[in-house]
Amino acid sequence: MSAGSIFVWETLGTAILILLGTAVVANHVLRNTNGNGAGTLFINVGWAFAVFTGASVAAGSGAHLNPAVTLGLAISGKTDWVDVPVYFAGQMVGAIIGAMLTWATYKLQFDAHDEPGGTLGIFSTAPTIRNTPWNLVTEIIGTFVLVAWILLSPGVKMAEGGLPNFGNSALGYAGVAFVVLVIGTSLGGPTGYAINPARDLGPRIAYAFLMPIKGKADPDWGYSWIPVVGPLVGGAVAALLYLVLPV
Repeated sequence: MSAGSIFVWETLGTAILILLGTAVVANHVLRNTNGNGAGTLFINVGWAFAVFTGASVAAGSGAHLNPAVTLGLAISGKTDWVDVPVYFAGQMVGAIIGAMLTWATYKLQFDAHDEPGGTLGIFSTAPTIRNTPWNLVTEIIGTFVLVAWILLSPGVKMAEGGLPNFGNSALGYAGVAFVVLVIGTSLGGPTGYAINPARDLGPRIAYAFLMPIKGKADPDWGYSWIPVVGPLVGGAVAALLYLVLPV
């Protein structure tokens, strides 16, 4: 597959993932929405189906949609290293576009929101208790589970360069969605489970520099490296485990 095709598919799929994922948070957080106060389970289910939808759309590139997944697939020999920067670029551009589409969808609600600084969490993650080493460990563990499932789940066939399937790509993408759901409900409490560098950094950049939201919070750049480095480490560890196990 050409670099241009990879970039387009990853941009499209990641944009849809981030649009739907951040929009479900906006629906919960912002006042004057039909989903205001819907709760954490509502958000977790929404993110899971966002993963399913984005991955299904981006099947043309293997639907990585996540630099940690791309890194894990490259280390395990399932993706060419030369394509890794293209995947990363598409994922970041798509994440920024998706976040901007969420802002556009909820523009009137953002304008009416009267809680200064209460909007950063719509687009990026934050720890409930700030402790750099343990926040990092949480992101490593969550992403390890995700990438380990992609690489090691019994009966899963790897599509060339991409996500798993069971003879039917849609079933494979549904499996990933269920894994994201269980990660969110079990491991997401401490940090909000970025488990995807593009999912956090792209919307954080869009929020900081592109969105004309009144009373914006500080983008918290001091924390922003944790949901980037943690998932990359978690994905790499899962791939190294895959290489040493007799699979």
